[in-house]
Amino acid sequence: MTTSRSLSVLVMSLSLLAVAACSPTRTQKSAGEQIDDSVVTVKVKAALVDNPVTKARQIDVEVFRGSVQLNGFVATAAEKSQATATARSVEGVRDVRNNLLVRAPDATTGQVVDDAVLTGKVKTALVGSPITKAHQINVETRGGVVQLSGFVDSAAAKTEAGRLAREVTGVRSVRNEIDVKT
Repeated sequence: MTTSRSLSVLVMSLSLLAVAACSPTRTQKSAGEQIDDSVVTVKVKAALVDNPVTKARQIDVEVFRGSVQLNGFVATAAEKSQATATARSVEGVRDVRNNLLVRAPDATTGQVVDDAVLTGKVKTALVGSPITKAHQINVETRGGVVQLSGFVDSAAAKTEAGRLAREVTGVRSVRNEIDVKT
């Protein structure tokens, strides 16, 4: 009996631990929320691909608890507007934050290479910081303009990411479009 009771207590304790470990917090999603957001991400990307106006490969989609971020650079204001309308039409989308920047695609090969180098340097700076979680932050660069986006755990992480990006030599300006998880 004692062994049986001890085993029951152990199983119950482990079950409670497992449930607690899967419970969502302000900054972490539950397993169900993670799946829901993954489904919404795929649906939004598919809708952008199906839309003849939007160039889906230029648009990064991030989702946190149904809140969608559209990030990156597009060629026209019409494409930016259509991306918002397309994302809003997807089932499961709570709200859309359109961080797309309109920039004409007139970059030379040299500029594209320079932008890629700047993106790499900013990502390296983010990885090296104990405050930022680099995997939570997207970095895109066009014409020396760095766009930071994604969802981070704290305002301090957002501020630090912007500061680190501005300190990279060659960066002309930084658009910090990072959202703090709520």
